[in-house]
Amino acid sequence: MDETMDGTTSTELESLVSALEGAGVDLLVGTAVDFGGVTRSKGVPVRRLPAFVESGMGASPSWNVFCVDNAIAFTSTIGVTGDLRLRLDPARVRRIDDGLAWGPTDFYNQDGTPSPLCSRSRLAAVVQRAESLGLVATMGTELEFTLTTADGERLPRPAWAAYGMQSVVTNRAFLVDLTATLEASGVGPEQVHAEYGIDQFEVSLAPASPVAMADAQVLTRALIGIVASRHGMAASFSPLPWIDGTGNGAHLHLSLARDGEPLFAGGEGPHGITEAGGSAIGGILAGLPELLGVYAGSFLSSHRLQPGHWSGAAVCWGLENREAAVRFLAATQGNPHGANVELKIVDPTANIYLAAAALLGSALHGIEAGLPLPAEVATDPAGRADPALALESDHAAVLAALEGSALAAELLGPEILEGVVAVRRHEAEVLATRTGEEIAEALRFAWSS
Repeated sequence: MDETMDGTTSTELESLVSALEGAGVDLLVGTAVDFGGVTRSKGVPVRRLPAFVESGMGASPSWNVFCVDNAIAFTSTIGVTGDLRLRLDPARVRRIDDGLAWGPTDFYNQDGTPSPLCSRSRLAAVVQRAESLGLVATMGTELEFTLTTADGERLPRPAWAAYGMQSVVTNRAFLVDLTATLEASGVGPEQVHAEYGIDQFEVSLAPASPVAMADAQVLTRALIGIVASRHGMAASFSPLPWIDGTGNGAHLHLSLARDGEPLFAGGEGPHGITEAGGSAIGGILAGLPELLGVYAGSFLSSHRLQPGHWSGAAVCWGLENREAAVRFLAATQGNPHGANVELKIVDPTANIYLAAAALLGSALHGIEAGLPLPAEVATDPAGRADPALALESDHAAVLAALEGSALAAELLGPEILEGVVAVRRHEAEVLATRTGEEIAEALRFAWSS
């Protein structure tokens, strides 16, 4: 019985094809997220699933450096020549709508070796590094989005109650459909609720292995777009759909365990943090200024990262501190998933695979270096007037810090790092002369699926 390169047998692939055809699937779409955080895709008739897995579908290396205006930000290693193969992960394939199935892909070279430009493979490599240290990482995500009219305008609304039942009742048809769709697709949301901002909602996904978490976020974004369209609306994943409105985040949660014991609980540090857990938090905070361009590097991101917006715009950590970049959640009866850290600064413009790799990788760096746990900030950091807590807001400075970061080069690889910086600099060049309102309008649906 022949096996594909990922260990799946040809018989298993044919069975999957039969199951999808039996479920009425005609088109199979494989996705990859580019360095600017946009989900790109290629589709095949479902009968071609085995070829999508075994040899892959062709894609130029430039796919990774497409920009929000559909320009291409060429780098020293990405130009007009060359070809990569998008290879589908059959274990993640899901039917997601009438006639449509989805699955994530990895970039491979023509000779079958993994491409150094593949964000998903990069995250998998950081996970393997954690495992080599005897650590098991689990990650979750909270994804915020804003509903608009089908043509991108504000919805007509007499009133909005933040987190309110009124907001749920008004949008019940959409929310019920979204919940059922997510459940049917195997996403398994933990929460679906109205958020603070007008027409803003949040979907919280269950903790999973890092790659599975990232795949689930990509799928969830696509499903939100599908369901919104069914109800005559559109969904914006912009960090700030309207310049005077509320920003959307894509927060990441991380927990770590060794030999079945959590690193963020059961220790002698603050709130039960172990020495290794403290080093992990120290590593995340130490790497944050250099990795901000990965977590929230779009030209619009800094408009969301403002004090007083609960976006975590301060380089510090604190127990349930929503103004700290790293919010700590202790192991309590009210936290059934156990102690973890939430990186609040991440927004939907991030390539989720790279953001997860940066978060996990910086935590591992802290553990390996034995970094100390920084002092906790238990109050609003904005009231401390401490320059060390300030998050860089100048876009050029954010990218310069990323470009010169040895940590980023180590975690992402030089090819990906160069590509991320090139894409974000292109954004700045094309948007630099526009007003904030014009930028928000131009990018309202740049990251929608």
